[in-house]
Amino acid sequence: MTIETKVTAGAFSAFGAFGGADTPRYLPVAEHGLIGDLRSAALVGTNGTIDWYCCPRFDAPSVFASILDAERGGCFELAADVPTRTKQFYFPDTNVLITRFFADDGVGEIQDFMPIVGDSREADRHRLIRRVVCVRGSLPFRARVAPRFEYGAQPHTVHGQHLQHGQAVFESPSLSLALTSSVPIEVAGPDVWSLFKLHESESAVFALDQVGGDVAPRFCPLSEAEQQFNATVRFWRRWLSRSRYRGRWREMVHRSALTLKLLTYAPTGAIIAAPTTSLPEQIGGERNWDYRYVWIRDAAFCVYALLRLGFTDEAEAFMGFLSERVQLDATKAPGPTGPLQIMYGIDGRRELPERELPHLEGYRGSAPVRVGNDAVSQLQLDIYGALVDSLYLYDKWGQPISSAHWDSISELVDWVCDHWDQPDEGVWETRGGRKNFLYSRLMCWVAIERAMRLAQHRGLPADVVRWGRSRDAIYRRIMRNGWSAERHAFVQHEDSNVLDASLLMMPLAKFISPTDPKWLATLDALGEDLVSDSLVYRYDPQASPDGLRGEEGTFSICSFWYVEALTRAGRLDEARLAFEKMLTYANHLGLYAEEIGHTGEQCGNFPQAFTHLALISAAFDLDRALG
Repeated sequence: MTIETKVTAGAFSAFGAFGGADTPRYLPVAEHGLIGDLRSAALVGTNGTIDWYCCPRFDAPSVFASILDAERGGCFELAADVPTRTKQFYFPDTNVLITRFFADDGVGEIQDFMPIVGDSREADRHRLIRRVVCVRGSLPFRARVAPRFEYGAQPHTVHGQHLQHGQAVFESPSLSLALTSSVPIEVAGPDVWSLFKLHESESAVFALDQVGGDVAPRFCPLSEAEQQFNATVRFWRRWLSRSRYRGRWREMVHRSALTLKLLTYAPTGAIIAAPTTSLPEQIGGERNWDYRYVWIRDAAFCVYALLRLGFTDEAEAFMGFLSERVQLDATKAPGPTGPLQIMYGIDGRRELPERELPHLEGYRGSAPVRVGNDAVSQLQLDIYGALVDSLYLYDKWGQPISSAHWDSISELVDWVCDHWDQPDEGVWETRGGRKNFLYSRLMCWVAIERAMRLAQHRGLPADVVRWGRSRDAIYRRIMRNGWSAERHAFVQHEDSNVLDASLLMMPLAKFISPTDPKWLATLDALGEDLVSDSLVYRYDPQASPDGLRGEEGTFSICSFWYVEALTRAGRLDEARLAFEKMLTYANHLGLYAEEIGHTGEQCGNFPQAFTHLALISAAFDLDRALG
């Protein structure tokens, strides 16, 4: 095998911005795939660039963040050095990502993956492997590894060791990364570069490892890269084979399941909302948030989706995270928002201070870039229903809950009985002041109702008389104050006529029959006011100010809730059409961001667990209803 290599620092000055003057500074959010090792994750663009990667954890400061600042964020660029067309796909039934380059003289591909290891010392290596293969003809390639530590704010040095054998170490005060390559590399300022040419069937490997402590730099020869590629493929296929779903939309459901697994932090079982921060809900807007944390609200949806698909281990691990790291005991000094916070760090930490990074321009100039999340201090009463519902579902389909868990649930429900009748910030985490949101009341009802079911089913001790009085009071309050005779629909909060897509959860939570006349009138009203060609807006921020400037796109989880509400109402033709339309808004890999913009673009953090959870639930229910 002969690999032609040419590495000179001067050769790179011609690139300017890597890829030429016509290359856009920012790829569309949807033009990315996700890889990971159950501890961290990276976004890989269709141009072959890794432009988001945090090491060693999801919530660690970024190493590559050019998706948030094309100049200062840092990236790992790898591509054919000639004009090409590119396509991207996942190696079947895995999270191994393939980016293909089609040129006049050949076809090449990059195989991107992060090996999955257990709790051994190698877990601290956090290896990212980029395997380049020429599959037809011959192609020149170019690479630039340009880390920028601590969100681009911390300087680093590069130590070139055995450059002709392809090894260099990037060192910063907080983190060290070792690059090993099967082709020669050259140090140019803070970066490492390489130019090389591959002929048909030849390959090259780049591996980036976290090093330090007991983890030393280690070469990644071609044979080892192939072995780790095969091992990673086996891991994902073995995991996915446990799925019980055999319905009509198997490919999309399984891609959603694989995505949820990628967003799992293996050491604790936590599932993050998304692997990114500050990808904007509107270009140029300020609705830019950090989603690399665990929302209690997601708990019931996670457990529901995972158990229905047959992934009991993941559901058990997530329940373990909730029980071990989330404070469930309402008697132990409840905070100002009650005994629970709405979100926690992936290790269970409670402090998530929000700050802005003014040195980063934001995706396509959408500042501010934020890390941390001040919504952690909000009062959102709906989380109690989400948590108790998840424990109820786990007891029903997983393992019976322990007596200690029941004691904690009882204390939480007692707290809900005492505090449900107060305004809060609501499910959408608005920053426009507290209101008496209907969804918050609904989920307080769920918390009490599910606890009563659990007590009756298991014969557990409970103050069912008191709980029943509170449950019934909430029901009557919603029916009396949550219904607008003027709108002929249930509304977002008391003393308003504003509609809200969170109301789609009313029949899904079994609060109201899906064919109740009041609910069907609400479903029609939502369809008229908030639905646009199957896409659903959360609410109208002009009619219901949320304390933030700008607009937002349609909320993808709400679109899947809409499908499920139509399904349960027996409107199967409408439900199926809406679902099929929603599938067309996925990116080329089947991934969804938080929102869909006005022209069909993906907006917000990407990919979002909540959206994929709702897709699984909608697909499951619709497939069953269609028979």
